[in-house]
Parts: sequence; C-alpha cells; structure tokens
Amino acid sequence: MRKSFFNRQNTAVTALFSGSSIAELVSKIRKAAAEGADGIAIELHELPPELRTVDCFRRIMGEAYLPFMFICYRGCKWYGTDDEARQEYLLRAAEAGAEVIDVMGDLYCQTPGELTEDPAAVAKQKRLIDEIRQRGAKVLISSHMHTLPPMSANEIKRVLKIQAERGADICKIVTNGSTKEAFLEAIKADIELGTEFEKPFIHLTNGPFSKLHRFMGTKLGLAMTFGVPDYDSSSYNQPLIRSFKTVRDTIPWDLGDVIPEK
Repeated sequence: MRKSFFNRQNTAVTALFSGSSIAELVSKIRKAAAEGADGIAIELHELPPELRTVDCFRRIMGEAYLPFMFICYRGCKWYGTDDEARQEYLLRAAEAGAEVIDVMGDLYCQTPGELTEDPAAVAKQKRLIDEIRQRGAKVLISSHMHTLPPMSANEIKRVLKIQAERGADICKIVTNGSTKEAFLEAIKADIELGTEFEKPFIHLTNGPFSKLHRFMGTKLGLAMTFGVPDYDSSSYNQPLIRSFKTVRDTIPWDLGDVIPEK
C-alpha cells in the first residue's frame, strides 16, 4: 500500500529532483527510496512534453510505494511563463495517482513573491484546485519569497493563512533568511505555526542559515522537507536525505514534547 504525506507523526523527508527522461527519473526514484526517502517530489521542467503522459506518470510512480508530488514552475523549458499550458500536465499527474500537486501562489498573475491577490487569478486558481481534487489529488500552494526582504513571523503566518483560505491542503513558503534576525524570526514562525496553524505547512529559508533552519524544521512541526540522495551541481543547498533522517530520528525531542498537540 502506498504511503502518504499526511497524518504522519514526523516530517516527511522528501526527495526533490527533475529529469529529462523516464529512465533518469526511475534511477533517481530508486536511489531515493534506497536512501530512505518518505516521499518523492518531481519537477517536470526538464521532462519533454511527449513524456508527460498519464501512462508515463503511472510508470514512474510504480517504482516506489511512496507518495508522489509533481511540480511545474515557470522554469519549464517548453512552456516557461505559459501558466495555462503547464497545468495540463499537472492535471495528468493528478489523474495518474499523484497524492499532491503544487499550485503556485501567483498562478495566472505573476507577482514578486508568488502570492497574487488579483481576484480573477485567485478565482482561476480555485477552479484549478477543484479540478485537481476531482482527479484524486491534494493541493500544495507555494510562495517563493526568498528574493524579497526578510519577513517577520507575523508576515510569514499571514502568507500561509491566505494560502489556507484559498484551499491549500499543504501551505508552503520560502523566505529570505540572509540575516541572524531573519533566522530567529523564521524559528519563531515555525514554533507558532507548529502550535497554532491548522493545516500542514512547509517553511524553508535561503541564506547562510538555510541548512540549519531546514534541519531544525524536522523538530518544529514541518509537514515536509526536501532533500537529495546525493549532491550535484544543482542541489548543493539541499541537505542529504540520510542527514535529515539522522537529525529527525536521533534527536529525542520535538515540539510536541513541550507543547501538547491541538
């Protein structure tokens, strides 16, 4: 029986990668599963459109009894900023059995920080979310805000609240963690989200404290975090899956030890 990203007792250490062929993706999935990944997140931007079929998605998901998430951001080699075109392939992934589909927070209205509040774009996002659910998948809404100035804990929580109200099953934000003050605000946000927020959430940062923050997130209530089986030129800022699991499973403490579950 396939596992799930939801209703877990700990953070799902998820392998994140892309590939330009089915064979490459299969190889990476097998490696990630062997390293103990709790789930797989695949970015479609390198996969040729003719390979983005329901049958191909089913084939690659058949390589591991793990939950799968599919992502297709504007870095797609074929469709770039064509938001409409990219969603068709994500809908196919949902139909094929993906548990989670990533919906950009500024889909249909590109916005710095990836969280549009344009009414027409938001309405289209909600219709897409409904269609994704009709095909059997859940929705992660993501906002990458790491190119903006550092945010306070309250600002971080506000973004995730908007995502939740929009219909996200998992809320995700990536923030600017370039200063020690930003790092402390990120930790504050995680603790408050871990004890107050009703939806599963992901909060990642960039900058010099990024890896430390990601490791700490496994003890502060994050639903999911992203790692790699091995380092390569595109994944230097992602911790290894085995390193994540060592921290998560060895440190005998998490937020629930000091603050009772809701």
